[in-house]
Amino acid sequence: MRESIIRAISGLLYISILVVSIFTSEFIFISLFFLIGFVCLLELEKLLRLKSYALYAVHALFFILFSYIKFDANATLVLLCITIFVNLFLVKDLLFIKKIPVFEKKKYIILIFYLISSMVFLTLIPTYSGTFRPELIVGVFVLIWTNDTFAYIVGKNFGKNKLYEQISPNKTIEGFIGGVIFSGIAGYFIYYFTHYLDFQSWLGMAIILSIFGTLGDLIQSKFKRQAGVKDSGKLMPGHGGLFDRLDSIIFSSPFVYAYLLILNYVS
Repeated sequence: MRESIIRAISGLLYISILVVSIFTSEFIFISLFFLIGFVCLLELEKLLRLKSYALYAVHALFFILFSYIKFDANATLVLLCITIFVNLFLVKDLLFIKKIPVFEKKKYIILIFYLISSMVFLTLIPTYSGTFRPELIVGVFVLIWTNDTFAYIVGKNFGKNKLYEQISPNKTIEGFIGGVIFSGIAGYFIYYFTHYLDFQSWLGMAIILSIFGTLGDLIQSKFKRQAGVKDSGKLMPGHGGLFDRLDSIIFSSPFVYAYLLILNYVS
């Protein structure tokens, strides 16, 4: 009971800080994730048994150039393509390789493009059209939280078929489907209350976030299994590390950003 209370309080504090920062200003929102990115980088470095101060300089440089200054649209597209390629490569390793080879090689590539640049694209989502729209990124977080919550609830009560037992024994196919359905429902309510984008666009984001969010969570679970740890950190009582809380949306962010760019191009 005490652990549940601690978990609820830390989760509520995390959500409150996040939402307040988003609605305060774009600068505050980016700065919050600039700091969160440092913590996640530290946690992932520990998982990968790597210590490199140069990566913190890369993190700062990427945020300055792409998140704060937004210096060149073509460079951003190139970074997006590389990031999506690396993330899809990790999906391939998740599904077809017993041990993700990142522990032996390619650590810097993974840390830069799986984590740092994905975090950058998370900060770019609300400005994909050139104007900062806080309701868009809050909606994205609501979709991922809805997916996680109802995947757990449906899976716990109705789950019988394991999704990927070797990596995450508690995840079920029924839970995954439940997460997708309830995220789609949440997408309708976001559309109804914000009147930003249409329902089909929110439904598309719900599906993307459910699929790639689940994959991101499984990839991080595989990292933790290979490292022999339960959580990536201990910063959030009852939840583990910040990377434990954000792995789904970090991995999904470049795919959501690409989806929004396509919507903007065809509209």
